[in-house]
This record gives sequence, structure tokens and C-alpha cells, in this order.
Amino acid sequence: MILELKNIEKSFGEKKVLTGVSFKAEGGKAFGLLGRNGAGKTTSIRILMDVFPANSGEVLIDGQPIDYNKIGIGYLPEERGLYPKKIIIDQLTYFAELKGMSRKAAIQSIDYWLDRLGMTEYRNKRLDTLSKGNQQKIQLITALAHDPDIVILDEPFSGLDPVNAMLLKDVVKEQIAKGKIVLFSSHQMSYIEEFCDSIAILKNGVVALHGDLHDIKRDYPRDRLVVRTENPDAILSDFGTACTVMEDGALRIQLASADEKKAVMTRLVENYDIDEVKVFEPSLNDIFVEYAGDGAKEV
Repeated sequence: MILELKNIEKSFGEKKVLTGVSFKAEGGKAFGLLGRNGAGKTTSIRILMDVFPANSGEVLIDGQPIDYNKIGIGYLPEERGLYPKKIIIDQLTYFAELKGMSRKAAIQSIDYWLDRLGMTEYRNKRLDTLSKGNQQKIQLITALAHDPDIVILDEPFSGLDPVNAMLLKDVVKEQIAKGKIVLFSSHQMSYIEEFCDSIAILKNGVVALHGDLHDIKRDYPRDRLVVRTENPDAILSDFGTACTVMEDGALRIQLASADEKKAVMTRLVENYDIDEVKVFEPSLNDIFVEYAGDGAKEV
């Protein structure tokens, strides 16, 4: 299954919010939709979910207009939208029924997810008696109980402790393994980098960068090396201004050209006590700043 947003345009009054936004996300893989606040991520998601229409453009599944009666969508919003004073099982059942489930099937699915997320003891509690992290897990159940084809996760790890974050990671991996389209929207680049095969970076309502994350990294000039050593001083002295210390203590060496890569690697290994030497690849954070930051490339 391939989800495609194609040439989406959206304005609110005189303000144009999206201009020709196009990207594809594939089933069985995670896709990262990135951008600074106000870049157009939420508007794109709402159009995808049919909350409101685009002025023009299409939302397609396998090349055909999406049929919302056949394609289920699960959404975990950044801003939580459940009822704090209501009993958890009652409101989870209500939301599942809104998405077309029978009451019996809804309760069966909800009980599975309560158990899966270690939340069964809270089944008959009010939502506002739970911690922030546990409330988030309840919100996640609303996104998954109806077994959707597309799962949209907006800042899913916000507020989770490391144990619950690991649990959510396992759930996300399960959804991907089932062949579902999992779409992340997050500012936590480490999670995007861990899960997502492809990304789109929005800037001012335009797609600034879109594609396979591995290919994007490989397209960067391979003219820098990363060196890890317990004795950096000699390398710093010998390579002069071409060598700098990175935040994690590794050394980064700027080559005159990528053609020098093999020769410099050999020189390092033969003359210094090296723990690791490899070609420098930018992190997703580096790429995001380059394409979405104040000094970003024009698109």
C-alpha cells in the first residue's frame, strides 16, 4: 500500500499554508513528516485525515483517490483530546464505535491493548487519575484499537519515561511489521532517525526535501572523516585546521576532496592509535537544520 499526497494546495483566507505539497509513504515502513512549528505539518495531516479539504491536489492510495470508508486511520495527536472526568473503558469504547467497531469487538480490542500496555488496572478509572505518561498510553489505544491501515503519530514520545518509550517503540515496530503505513511527525530527530526509512521536510508550506533517508545522507559530499581515538592531541596537531573536535569527543577531518579518503584513512591507521575511522555522514538533526533552519536553503 502506497499513500501519496499529490500537489496539495491549502489557503485559509488570504494566507497560503501549503504550496504544491507532494510526498509518498509506503506500507511496512515508517515515514517522517518534519518541519518547524508553522511549516504546514498539521495542515497536511488534517487534509490526509479528511478533517478539511485541500483547495486542490489529491490524497491517493495505490494511485487511486483514498476511500475513507475502506481505509482506516489512527491518529495520536500532540495535544491530547480525551475526557479527563470520564471512565477510561467507556470513552475508549465510544471512540472505537465512532470508527465503525461493534461494541463487543471494541471492548475485546481495548482489553487487548490495555493488557499490552500494562494498563488493565486503570480500565475503570477516570482518566484524570492517571499520570501524564499513562494518559498518553490511553490516547494511543484510541489510535490503534480499530486496527487502522494508516497510523499517524504526532510527537508520540513526548512525556514518556524510558521504560514506556521502549514499550511504545515495540508497538510501533509491530505496526510496521504488519505492513501498515506509520507516519511520524516529531521534533525528536533521534526517534525519526531510528524508525523512518523516508522523510519529508516542510518549510513555509513547501516540501524542502523528500526521499529515502539513507540516500539523502549518501548524497552529501563524502569528504569528511570521523576518527575516534584515546589520544587525539597528535592528530589535532598534525592535521591543523582541517581537524576539529565534535560534541561527542570524536575528531572530524575535512579532506581537500573525497578522492583523498582512502589515503588519509590508511595514514591514520598506520600512524596513530585509532579506535574507529569512517566517513562522516550528517545526522538527521544536521539535515533538518540545513533545510528548515533560518539560514536554510531556499526552496
